[in-house]
Amino acid sequence: MSHPSPWTQLPDTAVWRHFATLCAIPRASKAEAALRDRLRAWAEEKSLSATVDRAGNLILKKPATPGCEHAPTVVLQAHLDMVCQKNADSAHDFSRDAIVPVLRDGWLIAEQTTLGADNGIGVALILAALADETLRHGPLEALLTVDEEAGMGGARGLEAGLLDASLMLNLDTEAWGEFYLGCAGGLDVDVRRDGDAEPLPAGWTVRRIALRGLRGGHSGVNIHEERGNAIKLLVTALHDLAGVLPYRLVSLHGGTARNALPREAFAVLALPDAGPLDAWLAGHQAELRERLRGVDDGVELSSETAEAQTVLGAEEQFVWLASLHAAPHGVKRVSRQVAGVVETSNNLGIVELTPEAGYCNFMVRSLVDRAADALADEIVSLFALSGTVAEKSGQYPGWAPNPGSALLQTCQAVFKRDFGGDSTVQVIHAGLECGLIGAKYPGLDIVSFGPTIHGAHAPGERVEVASVGHCARLLAAVLGEIAGG
Repeated sequence: MSHPSPWTQLPDTAVWRHFATLCAIPRASKAEAALRDRLRAWAEEKSLSATVDRAGNLILKKPATPGCEHAPTVVLQAHLDMVCQKNADSAHDFSRDAIVPVLRDGWLIAEQTTLGADNGIGVALILAALADETLRHGPLEALLTVDEEAGMGGARGLEAGLLDASLMLNLDTEAWGEFYLGCAGGLDVDVRRDGDAEPLPAGWTVRRIALRGLRGGHSGVNIHEERGNAIKLLVTALHDLAGVLPYRLVSLHGGTARNALPREAFAVLALPDAGPLDAWLAGHQAELRERLRGVDDGVELSSETAEAQTVLGAEEQFVWLASLHAAPHGVKRVSRQVAGVVETSNNLGIVELTPEAGYCNFMVRSLVDRAADALADEIVSLFALSGTVAEKSGQYPGWAPNPGSALLQTCQAVFKRDFGGDSTVQVIHAGLECGLIGAKYPGLDIVSFGPTIHGAHAPGERVEVASVGHCARLLAAVLGEIAGG
């Protein structure tokens, strides 16, 4: 079914024109160079200062509006990369294909893939502000980072001394009407183990089991909603199946992004008698749907014929399935300091097991850095029991709230004046680059806001069109207020 182009249906504003460009140019983490080069050329055409630092970040600078030269310098910050997730039956290639969204009921939606509104809308808002010759502002800087979604490599590699700003507006949050003043830090635990392949038992049948139909989502923002984790659910199914049908594991794959809740997982099994398998899967599917009612009603379990030559060694199968079954996933602790916010959690986001080798990744988050480290240590200890290598890496700090922020007061005052209501202040259980950037630039006063985005990090990601327009107005008004009206 074809849809009319959304770009002709959206408001004709610079924000949407820039976002259309971002959708047209692939921008997976660590592969942002083509987009960065396009934006650098655009900036130079606009006579803006454009620099690429050693980490690959793009830094743009624009002089103040005449008469506003003595206003504080503001840096506008967003990241260029996007989470690349698609449905299993989608032929989309994130290395070459454009994102093709549709407009429906006031929302711009990517139906089969992620949209990249996280954080492409933030980038588009910044570019539109830089291009607006009617905007009154003090000295402006734009920090467009790379590799945020795969480990915050751009922010981590940002050098001190490149920015002059004393204020920073981060445009990477996803609820209009809310200002964010803090976020979780985190780290990864990567688990690796060499395999011990054995020949496929003679005469055994090979079947591929698929667990699909979950909503997925952001591994921090949605972690408290108890959405299904396809890896954990399939491992539990395999654990239960072992008590009914003997089998040998050929492979197990699930999840494609460390910071996304796994929506699909697949296991290839060899069985001496696969006859009862489909009936057992149907019964287990019914149990899953009952357990996930109202959260992930679409969960499906199915099987099909497959082929294999080898299976995991018996000991390797036991170690992996027992360890993954015991491994934590989800909320560890709710904050006692910030009401209604998760303090510590982890996401089992990726697993890749073959007869030759195995790998899995856990992404740990916490508002308390030492709590993230402690949970990661528990995961390392679990795998150490079997002599499996588990290593911590990529730790980044949380962003500690500053309730006395003068920039927050300005943002809230402008919001109330221009939008006729009160905003709220939040702390988010997700990783923003604010903590890393603030550590490089001590004293930087930081506030984050953005439009309403639903389903980030999962196919079906959508952004509310009206809230994007609101954000553009708010950004312009805040910059004008900082410049002195």
